[in-house]
Amino acid sequence: MASAVQSMRLCLRAASRRIATPASVAPRRQSLAIRNFSSTPFQRQPATQKDDVDELEDEIREIDEGEEVDPAEYERALAELERDPSFEKASRSQERAVNSMGDVEPDQELFNDEVDSDKFDEDDIMGLAHGKFEEFREFREYARIAAWQMPLLSSKDSIYPSEVAWLLMMIAELATPFEPPTAQEPLRFRYTSYMGEFHPAEKKVVVEFSPRDMPLDEAQQQKLRKLLGARWNPETDIAKMSCEQFEHQAQNKRYLGDLVTKLVAQAKDPTDMFEDVPLDTRHHTFKTKPKFPKEWRLTDERRKFLEDTRQKTLLLDQKKEEEGTLVIGAEKIQQHFAPVQPKTRIPEMAHVRLGQTLSAPPPRRHQHPTAIRR
Repeated sequence: MASAVQSMRLCLRAASRRIATPASVAPRRQSLAIRNFSSTPFQRQPATQKDDVDELEDEIREIDEGEEVDPAEYERALAELERDPSFEKASRSQERAVNSMGDVEPDQELFNDEVDSDKFDEDDIMGLAHGKFEEFREFREYARIAAWQMPLLSSKDSIYPSEVAWLLMMIAELATPFEPPTAQEPLRFRYTSYMGEFHPAEKKVVVEFSPRDMPLDEAQQQKLRKLLGARWNPETDIAKMSCEQFEHQAQNKRYLGDLVTKLVAQAKDPTDMFEDVPLDTRHHTFKTKPKFPKEWRLTDERRKFLEDTRQKTLLLDQKKEEEGTLVIGAEKIQQHFAPVQPKTRIPEMAHVRLGQTLSAPPPRRHQHPTAIRR
């Protein structure tokens, strides 16, 4: 006879069993080792008569066929099960499954973790808060411009007739002549801003420079062009590089500055000047731009000939207009699109209709027009 405790344990054991996947349930094909030649046939190992599920069913059937359980013994068994950690864990999981019925399952493909984020040690704010502070810094920068630099464009003593004229005069007063970059400023950086809106391309920084502007001699400039490779444009002699692998623009700009410094230092290295390496320009497509032919240019003789031809055409049109044979396009178009006026019918008298000859009636179908019998 099985006790109530054993029956409860068997029930929990059956409830906590995992459903086997089809791959694990399907029996594996057992490979037989090839043995030496023998006259007896191969024999497989006999399969087990009962698996775990059949054994559990037999035990539960024995419990059901047993005697009735005493209520006191049943209460004592429940008290022992409550102290069992496995029973408590199973009851919690069952309660959680029952209470979560109808809830939306979490999306397993949703990626909420931050990329390349350091471990959070409770001594800093999260990356989302850093992005919000960066947005505040940009707003404050424009606020400082509006508070300190924009008032310089206005003058209280001057009164202009209109806002446009005032703006033009202020621009003329505060305009400064263009000054090209000096030899100490050979690098030109380009940034991208979306005015407070977050965009993945906002961190990208592009640098442009020409090897001629660098403090290098002719041989070092040629070596620098060879080191740049596909980033050098042979038509404009300008190198262009970009970086967006870091999170902030300042980091990408610093990386590009260090990279240009390394390239210049490598170009100044006299160990190997790459004199035996030809300058590769296969990455660039040279486009031929057609020029206006010299034969088609307007010369003085051609200009005089065109003026004479126009004068003769005007005289001919004037002569046709006097004769009334000139075709005016506007009048022809107006006549074409003008509505057609209905013609008034003249009434005919009776004697006019009687004087007209009547046409012969058409022949019948069974008679030929040329063979009519009398």
